[in-house]
Amino acid sequence: MHQKILILDFGSQYTQLIARRVRELNVYCEIYPFNHYPALDSSVKGVILSGSPFSVRDTNSPKPDLSGIKGKYPLLGVCYGAQLLSLTNGGDVQPSKSREYGRATLQVEDKSCNLFKNLSEKSQVWMSHGDTITAIPSNFRITASTEDVKVGAFEVQGETTYGIQFHPEVYHTTEGMIMLKNFVVDICGCSQTWTPASFVEESVNQLKLQLGNDKVVLGLSGGVDSSVASLLLHKAIGKNLTCIFVDNGLLRKDEFAQVMESYKTLGLNVIGVDASQRFYNDLKGVSDPELKRKAIGKNFIEVFDIEAHKITDVKWLGQGTIYPDVIESISVNGPSATIKSHHNVGGLPEKMKLKIVEPLRLLFKDEVRRVGKELGLPQNILGRHPFPGPGLGIRILGEVSPDKVKLLQDADSIYVQGLKEFGLYDKIWQAGTILLPIQSVGVMGDERTYEFVVALRAVTSTDGMTADWYPLPYEFLSKISNDIINKVKGINRVVYDVSSKPPATIEWE
Repeated sequence: MHQKILILDFGSQYTQLIARRVRELNVYCEIYPFNHYPALDSSVKGVILSGSPFSVRDTNSPKPDLSGIKGKYPLLGVCYGAQLLSLTNGGDVQPSKSREYGRATLQVEDKSCNLFKNLSEKSQVWMSHGDTITAIPSNFRITASTEDVKVGAFEVQGETTYGIQFHPEVYHTTEGMIMLKNFVVDICGCSQTWTPASFVEESVNQLKLQLGNDKVVLGLSGGVDSSVASLLLHKAIGKNLTCIFVDNGLLRKDEFAQVMESYKTLGLNVIGVDASQRFYNDLKGVSDPELKRKAIGKNFIEVFDIEAHKITDVKWLGQGTIYPDVIESISVNGPSATIKSHHNVGGLPEKMKLKIVEPLRLLFKDEVRRVGKELGLPQNILGRHPFPGPGLGIRILGEVSPDKVKLLQDADSIYVQGLKEFGLYDKIWQAGTILLPIQSVGVMGDERTYEFVVALRAVTSTDGMTADWYPLPYEFLSKISNDIINKVKGINRVVYDVSSKPPATIEWE
């Protein structure tokens, strides 16, 4: 049984970041809604209460009963979590005189506080709250302050309970990792053994027990998640795993052949299926993004089902589900609204009556990559940018046709290859080219042209939940624009998308 830290989520945008930071310390942790978490056992070494968009003073704000945790397990309240601990134990929380948001300097008042061991006397922290603790209970003591916030941090006497009115998990809190390590390793006593190597060993042993001699079928996409999931399963059950890679005609240029070649070198049993014409036929005349996604998803399920039925006695469907997908399905406010309808291979388990095995359901994206490296996944797959399930189908705005796919593949290939040649590819989370449903006037030689416009997109992100556009150098944009216009007949204008998520999304559709 793994030692773990439990994180109770009150809806903060930073909750997943707390978990990622804890795991960077090679300590396993799990996120649960504040009102829906498992019974605590000996594997739980400590609990962290997250921030929240709520005000602790609101009548409908989350106020769980923490009597089974506080004083019994090490406890750290972050921002809202700290205010909750203070208010529910006899302290007071009031609206801040001015909204406390942004950088502040933390002054450690009590150097004996274990949470601040090895911390500078003055340290930059990140504040993000509209309320502030104005009075603390009698058995609490202030351990750190800022110029505007008297109760910057507190400790409960006689307990390993701590509260901080800032966010240690964000980049702007410069010594945040020192504080988290003090709490997780020193105060909670976690041994730092959650590593890619230990995950591989445990997962393979667990998969062997779970699957025995059963056969598993898995849909490969060429991306990191499905590739790492297939390698873990292959390590556990060998030839009993069959992978199916469907060419939906919406992949990047030459991607089907390149990915098939990569998988062969890994010793995986892969069936490649060219079903592009089937997808094109179903997308004819369809321009609504959601209908396109549904058509692509439906065809994938049908093609996959046909191929999978050629294999006898399959019991399990392997999926590359990762931890953010799991968290989203049990979010504080219930299951999230449908933002995308094409996730993994939705609908397959019901149709095929198979049990599901998800080897990566405990991992964040960056952890998946580290596990992939441990398993020997080649860099061309390991470092590959995320690519949407519906592929170029949602990067061609409006109706999809084979001609438009060819046009976009050629332009996108020039762009992505250019990013690699300029040493920019690995600095970017996701890059892609979008074919716009408009044509613009241009002049080429002495001729007037009326051709398509493409938009280039490049963003930085850690998990895709939020993203900033990447400032590509002007000389790069100039070269790529010239190359696309000169080499791809049918495109005469290139634009660059400088919108961030939110309010925009990473994909245009």
